[in-house]
Amino acid sequence: MGKSKKTLTDTALLLTITILTFVVMYACAMIFLGQSFLTFNGFFDMLNNKSTLLIVSCGLSIVMISGGIDISVGGVIALVGMCCAIYLKDFGGNPYTAILIALGIGIAFGIVQGFIVAYLGIQPFIVTLAGMFFARGMTTIISSDHLNVSDVESFKKIFEAKIIIPGLGFVNNNGVYVDAFLKIGVVVSLLIVVLLFFMLKYTKVGRNLYAVGGNAQSALMLGINVTRTRFYSHLMCSTLAGIAGYIYFITFGSGSGDNALGYEMDAIASSIIGGTLLTGGVGNIFGTMFGVFSLHTIQTIVASAGLGDPWWTGITRASMLCLFLVIQSVILAVRKHAKA
Repeated sequence: MGKSKKTLTDTALLLTITILTFVVMYACAMIFLGQSFLTFNGFFDMLNNKSTLLIVSCGLSIVMISGGIDISVGGVIALVGMCCAIYLKDFGGNPYTAILIALGIGIAFGIVQGFIVAYLGIQPFIVTLAGMFFARGMTTIISSDHLNVSDVESFKKIFEAKIIIPGLGFVNNNGVYVDAFLKIGVVVSLLIVVLLFFMLKYTKVGRNLYAVGGNAQSALMLGINVTRTRFYSHLMCSTLAGIAGYIYFITFGSGSGDNALGYEMDAIASSIIGGTLLTGGVGNIFGTMFGVFSLHTIQTIVASAGLGDPWWTGITRASMLCLFLVIQSVILAVRKHAKA
């Protein structure tokens, strides 16, 4: 009796494609564009600038794996930033306790939206669209101004905090050595990626998310509480959006109604590029991380090529997203046909 041939799961296959795409794209940028792609600082800058997007993309991946969607996350980030800014600027608050505000807002949105979606059976797109409008509206009601708190004394320490990476800096054109560094947000985002990876792969909650997203009826027949699982997915997504809002706040030091505009779309795009299916049941958090990296890399390549106008970034991002959607559809269709 011959040995059975092991094949990659859909999740593993899409993850492999995402990683290979990023590696090839980054290598081509290093060869043909050089510039920041040839230094560690360029890669670390990507991590520093995209830590917020990485956290919120992880949240989107969780809810998409369960078969849902959440487009309120950008509004939650903006609301968190504004509340934290008001707390520091007008009430003399401590930036370290402001994390409680961020968590409170994220959890509140998660409970309300999760309950409406899971227990009342209303479509998640409609519910979270309302959540997005509410969050953006509340942000403007609290203050229509752009509040900069980087000059607040109690905030400076956390705002300027960085982890120096010895030996990986570079000498600039003026002959000055520039240290490579990571901000606090990077550490938090990477820790979240690792924790969510183990949660999805090795815990009952993670297995339930995949089962519900793959086929809710079958999951119900297996004894999985589909309603509670969907509620948990929205709760986790909004909580991560609250954490992302705090990271955005300590990274940029401001509160504004315009903060994180379009982050929900970038997060969805990063998740899809990372191998998460909109139909649910397939996805990997490490894939989402490389999806964020790939999206940033293509945007940087476009800018480095002299196409700095906003529409070129939008066109390339849309093209990349459509390409990955087509690749996913073709691969999964072929595998399904092969199994038949």
